[in-house]
Formats: sequence, structure tokens, C-alpha cells
Amino acid sequence: MAVIDQVDSAKPIVPSLINNSRNPLPDELSYLITSFVPTNDRGKRSKAYLVLASYCQGVRVSMGQAQDGRQDVGTQALSRSFYPVIQAHITESQEAGVLAGFSFLTALFQVDWQVAADIFQQEAVLASISDILDLYPSDIVSREIARLLSQACGHNACRATLTTEVTQWLEAAVRQKKDVSLQSAAAVAITKLSRGAGTDALVESAQRPTYDTDRDLVELMKGILSGESQESFVDAVECLAYLSIEPSVKEDLSKDSAFLKKLFSFIPTRRRTSTTSADIPINSLTYGILNVIHNLSVYRPPLSPEQEQVMKLRRMTKSGTTGSRDSDDNHLDTLEDEQHVRERGRNLVQYGAINVLIAAIRVADSQGIMLIASQIFLNLGVDKENRGKILQSGGARALAEIIRKSFSAAETSQEQPEVDASVLQPIQAFAKLAITSSPTQVFGPDPGAIYDAIRPFSTLLTHSASSPLQRFEAMMALTNISSHSTESADRVAKANGLVAKIEFLMLEDHVLIRRAATELTCNLMAGSDVVFKRYSDSNSAKSRLHVLAALSDVDDLPTRLAASGALASLTSSPIACRLLYELECDHHRLIPILTTLIDKPLPGSESVESPTRTPLMLLKEETELKDLTTALIVVVKDNTENVEILRPAAEALKCLMDLGVVVPGV
Repeated sequence: MAVIDQVDSAKPIVPSLINNSRNPLPDELSYLITSFVPTNDRGKRSKAYLVLASYCQGVRVSMGQAQDGRQDVGTQALSRSFYPVIQAHITESQEAGVLAGFSFLTALFQVDWQVAADIFQQEAVLASISDILDLYPSDIVSREIARLLSQACGHNACRATLTTEVTQWLEAAVRQKKDVSLQSAAAVAITKLSRGAGTDALVESAQRPTYDTDRDLVELMKGILSGESQESFVDAVECLAYLSIEPSVKEDLSKDSAFLKKLFSFIPTRRRTSTTSADIPINSLTYGILNVIHNLSVYRPPLSPEQEQVMKLRRMTKSGTTGSRDSDDNHLDTLEDEQHVRERGRNLVQYGAINVLIAAIRVADSQGIMLIASQIFLNLGVDKENRGKILQSGGARALAEIIRKSFSAAETSQEQPEVDASVLQPIQAFAKLAITSSPTQVFGPDPGAIYDAIRPFSTLLTHSASSPLQRFEAMMALTNISSHSTESADRVAKANGLVAKIEFLMLEDHVLIRRAATELTCNLMAGSDVVFKRYSDSNSAKSRLHVLAALSDVDDLPTRLAASGALASLTSSPIACRLLYELECDHHRLIPILTTLIDKPLPGSESVESPTRTPLMLLKEETELKDLTTALIVVVKDNTENVEILRPAAEALKCLMDLGVVVPGV
């Protein structure tokens, strides 16, 4: 097929196709449609995918976003261009033409599924598939039809058009033992169809596949991966990626160390080479393997009351007796609880999943692979026991590299006011590591690496798409960084929009978020002149001090400690002391709050310095200090061996005595 050689000169053809997007030349379409047959070299097929993607994108750009009925005009235009050519090929009497037509439609599903789905649903295409199946097609055509069906079954509109005869043919293809490639491709289609049939109202129960159990398919795919038919590996892994959504399958796979080690061996690492041949598309295989790992490690998201009600209604509609149904549901719920997910994650780490993630990021320069690898790091990092192992294996460096590439890509685009929300997950995974370990352990001895982490953590905190949990973890990570050095704290404080966001979150109703914001403020107060001046020498300093005073009186102990610690730092400023005095005169609440902090320290409050530099000379004239002096005496008596507390308490009492305040018992 000499026409395939034209792929090497794809660049001149792409502009021609795009320029003729409304009425592409027949020879150009003929060139494309014959480029995806499985007998062609994989490199040339890869180039053909690029040409097809460029053409489809060019048509859609030229058409814009206009709608005509239920379809956009781009989909309509592309369907009109491709459908006649595809139909002409799949209705040929020669096998080569039929194979070219089906392989092109399969490729189109991967490039522009809306167009492919529209063509697949055409009556002539469906009829051709049925006719060919009735004629007992050759092995190579059967495999291509199975691959086409595996693509189509991923979309509900296509699933709704499948007949009972087609599903029965797929089941037979899975059961046969002669052709492993056909078996694996049909298994993917069966799996997608069975998963979708439960939610597609248009799919009749008679059309649903009746293959025995998920366990049978899992064992079949394991066998394929252990065999020598490497061209079936991608299909087998894709099938397992769909099957591993089920809790029982997750549990079984996570305990199968031999399977996991075999699965992980397909991705090359520094210690070994991949067990797959060069003809296997490594990106597709890697992405499928990471999907399996992700399914095994993902935690069930918390359900809202409305979602819980929907789940109950779904259970009520399932067939079977009430007793058995409830028992099965309870078992599945148990397999998805935190304990089981945590155990599955530990198994993955034990069998080498972290090294697989790092290798995948290194060998496959794909945005999709980097994103799912980040999600897995995030899943595994939920368990604190795994975080040290992630750090030891170089997980922090891998996440830093993903984040760096994401920011670099965002900087080249002027259209978005902020980085894409997809970068938040790798940053959150990075933040989890920075929360529980020292900055040196996470970022290394180079302070530059610590400074570089400030921007992504600041982005995680201030991004419009950040969740409350992401904001909380961002603040915890920044708190850890700001405690490393005054330079680190100062750089955190100067991050664009960060301090204003923190001050807003200090008023948050959620206790943990409010606490994290207050603790970060306390650290910045001690380490950054920028923040210190903001609270002691600005037009809004008084209102900010008022907030700190109020937070020193909340029920949550860590928040009280952080807020009062920030106030203690600020008492070294005469201006801040004057403003605190004004607050006391305005509201008469500051001295009672400070007295309570001294008089009734809660466990752990010993670490907060006593605010000894309040303007007592002014307060003496207008405030009753009896309770304060009594509280200080108690502190002195109870801490005779604790110099850090005894010294400032004694100094405060001496100041009171020098001012003429009567101190009981002295």
C-alpha cells in the first residue's frame, strides 16, 4: 500500500486539508482512511493520527461554536465529510476496503468521538456491521470490529443502538480461545457495555451481556497479561481499568502481589527495562496501568444528604430479595471504607507503585499521565504512613516537576487569568508531604527549592477552584515553610494576594480553616516585617488587632494560642500597644481576654509568651488590674522551675509594682 508512505510528508497535507475543510479532496480523504489499518507500521499510524486530529480541529475552529439542533455545526460538517467515504469502504466486497473503513472509524473515536458516534449510529453502518458478522468475517476483520465496538460502547448513544446479536457475538468472541487479540478487544467492549447498561434507560435488558462474572473477566485479563500476545496488553489493561472500579475487584487485585508486580513491570524504570516490545504504545499502556492503580487507591468521596438519598433509591430499584440486596450493599460499602482503602494503598506502596509513578512521569511526556499520577500520589498521601516512603522514593521531586511543567504551560498562554485547575491536585499532593515533614526533608538542603514551593502553595490557597480541604492543606504547608527561616516567611508574605486571603479565612466559620489561617498569621508575624507592619503600622492595623483579640477568646485552643502568640509578638511595637490600649478603652474586652489566657492556661498554652509590654501606665488610670495581678501571682507560684514562664511573669508584676499597683501578698 504505497499510499501509506505519504504519511512521511504529512506536514504539507495538513494545511491543505484544513483549507479545504468544508469540501476536502477525495484523494486526501482516501489517504487518511487507509492509514490506520493494523498492518501498517505504528510510527506511520501515529503520524496519521496527528493529521486526522489537525484536520478535525481545523474544521471545528473554522466553524466556531454554532449549534444546529442538538449538534454543533463542526460535528455535522465532519460527519458529512467522512460518512460517505467510510460507508463506501465498509460496503466493499474486498476485505482490504472493509478493514480500512472500520479501522478509520475506530481511530476517529479516539480523535473526535462526537463525529465517530454520529457516524456509528447511521443505519447503513449498523447494517454493515451486522451483515459482516453474519458472514463469519476473517480474524483480522473480526479483531477490528471488536476494537470498534469497544470504542463505541464507551458512549451511551452508541450502546443504545446495539442489537442482541452484536452482544452475543461479543460474548462468543470473549469465550473463544484461538485469538487472544480478539478476546481482549471483545472483553473491553463487554465490560463497557455492562457498566453502561445499568444506567442507560435506552438499553433493553435483552441486549445486556450475560458473561458470567467480573471475576471471570479479571482472571481472563490476568492470563492475557501473563502470556506472550503483547499486542493484546493494552486492551487487557484497559479492561482491568474498567473492572477495577468494582469494590470486590479492587480488593482482590490489591492483594495479588504477583499480578501487581507483573503489571508494574510493563513500565520501564531505572532499575530495569520494560517487559514489553517496542511495538507496544507505551503511553496507552502506561495510562491504563495508572488507571488501575488509581482505582485501587482512590477514597470514596463524602456524600451529601441528597446524594445519600439517591443512593438509597437506587438500591431499592435493584432486583433480588431485600435481605440479600442489603447484605451485598453493606459488604460493598465496607470494602470502600477508609480502612480498606488505606490497606489497599499500603499494598500498592509495598509492591512498588511509587517507583512506577515516578517512572511513568519520566518516560511518558503526557499531560494525562502526569495528571493521573498526581491523583495517585494524592490518594496514597492521605495515609501518613506512606508519606515518608513517597519522599524516600523521590515523589516530591516528581510532583515538583509536574507542577513546574504546568506553570510553564500556563505562562505561555495569555488567555487564562490563572493557571488551569488541573494543577491543583499535584500541588495538593505536594502540600501533604510538606505538612508532616520538615522543609529540608521535603525540598532538600537548597533553600531555593523551598522558595520555589511558595508559588504553587499560594496558588492552591488563592485559586478560585480550590476546595476548603485544599485551602486548609495549603495553609498548613505554608506555615511549615514560614517556620524554616525569616527569609522564607518574608517570601510567603510577599506572595501575590496571599496575606489578604489568609485574613479573610481567619473569619471562616469552619474551625480547621480558621485555625490554619491564624497559625499561619502567627508564624508570619514572627518572621516577616511586611506582616508585622501590616498589624502595627497601617491604617487598618486596629481592625486587624481587633480580629486577633477576638480569636484569642474562641473555644478552639490552637486558634487561641496562635492568635495570642501573634499579639505577644506585636507588643514589641509601641504603635501596636497604643492601638491595643484604644481597643481596651473602646470595648473593655482586651484585659479580660488576656487575664483569662494567663489565669486559666489550657494544656499546651505554656508555649505562648505572656504579653508583658502592654501600655500599663495608661491602663492603670482607667482599668481595674486586680484580676490580672492575681493571675500573674498564680503563674509565678506554679512555675518556679520554668524560667521561660517565670521570668516574663515576674517582670510584668514588677512593672505593676513600679506603677504603684498594689500586688496582694507582696
